[in-house]
Amino acid sequence: MNIHGADYAIEPTTIPAIPVAQSDKLFPVHRVYCVGRNYAAHAVEMGHDPNKEPPFFFQKNPDNLNTSGEFPYPPASSDVHYEIEMVVALKSGGKDIPVDKALDCVFGYGVGLDMTRRDLQAVAKDLGRPWEVGKAFEASAPCTPLVPANTIGHPAQGAIWLDLNGQRKQTGDLNQMIWKVPEMISYLSGLFTLMPGDIILSGTPSGVGAVQRGDILTGHIDTVGDIEVRVV
Repeated sequence: MNIHGADYAIEPTTIPAIPVAQSDKLFPVHRVYCVGRNYAAHAVEMGHDPNKEPPFFFQKNPDNLNTSGEFPYPPASSDVHYEIEMVVALKSGGKDIPVDKALDCVFGYGVGLDMTRRDLQAVAKDLGRPWEVGKAFEASAPCTPLVPANTIGHPAQGAIWLDLNGQRKQTGDLNQMIWKVPEMISYLSGLFTLMPGDIILSGTPSGVGAVQRGDILTGHIDTVGDIEVRVV
């Protein structure tokens, strides 16, 4: 429990936050939810049938969000993959949110990358263990500043793509998401009490692949913006 003015036993860490585009304000982050296999082609390339699966979610840590423009190649892995995703930031939340009210909760959108230690994730899958070791490591969620929904609306279609060193690797359209943004919010709110400051990474198109130090990742989502990240 966070008590204002409390005499903490140790100094609290800084509240993780994402800049808001064209503003000096910061968006404080509460939790980070990620939806898995939300584009049919990506589900297939990962060996799954998208027609047989309900949505599922895993988490990253709030301080995994990284707006520095650099991605430090992590330890304990030799197979780290990019996954471009639309970032959804919530200004309000609740339990059991109806689909037709879900977009009222959205503050804005950004472009993000769900960087994944694929080799460690594969081991976890084989052993039936959680994925956090492959997903929730330091700086594993590069992202752009957030663009408020009152500026761009709620993108439901438009190109999403990623280039690796200038070569197109991922391409899709937001309308290819199996679970749309309102459905994600509604479903999640049946599992968790969603809160202001929650972030949802909404899934990635097919074409994921490995990076090496020195690589440059550039990505784009129509209306939302562009991201460029160097692997260091």
